[in-house]
Amino acid sequence: MKVTSVLPLWLFPLDSPLKEISTEEEKAANLLSEKRSKEYKHARGNARFVLSTLLNINPLEIPLLASPGQPPILENNLGFVSFSHCSDALLIAWSPNQLGIDLERTDRRFAAERIANRFFNVVDRQYCQDQNNEQFRKKILNQWILKEALIKWQQGKLSKDLKKWNINHKSNFAIHTELNYKVKIYTIHYQSWTIGIASNQDLKENNLIVCSE
Repeated sequence: MKVTSVLPLWLFPLDSPLKEISTEEEKAANLLSEKRSKEYKHARGNARFVLSTLLNINPLEIPLLASPGQPPILENNLGFVSFSHCSDALLIAWSPNQLGIDLERTDRRFAAERIANRFFNVVDRQYCQDQNNEQFRKKILNQWILKEALIKWQQGKLSKDLKKWNINHKSNFAIHTELNYKVKIYTIHYQSWTIGIASNQDLKENNLIVCSE
């Protein structure tokens, strides 16, 4: 296995061609709705493609377990992989260390105040306070993206763990108030997207490499 000193990230448009997946993945995809089936095939096919190049293994021989609705797992001590979809793109990341990622369009519109009041804890709401509506929206979006990445790192549940992660933006750490996990967090603004990363890996900005198809 090749060892990397960077965190590689691959970004694919959702309308990019599908790639080959395993027989078991084809069976799983056939049980999904048309939209979810395409997303599932798109993510698994591209994950096999990039991991094949990275690890020098035939795509269909990558020991990837990625059932619908479950976190992807790489067997045989080949590291960790994480996926994220947004409205128009797929993001894939690989690391030798445990990680989670999330992707959203930076211009995504949503009911920011309602999201904050319903899902965020006191620490989150204090951080996101802003008199400017656009800055408030961006802070809520960034906070949500990091929380999603943290929950993927943890392999937890949004409904159970969202309010239990406290994010310290000054130190770039997040702490789970119940489980006492302490995890490094990173935010990247890349073209039209915002990327959140939770990782045990000590990264600097120039260690984060986004590869577009």
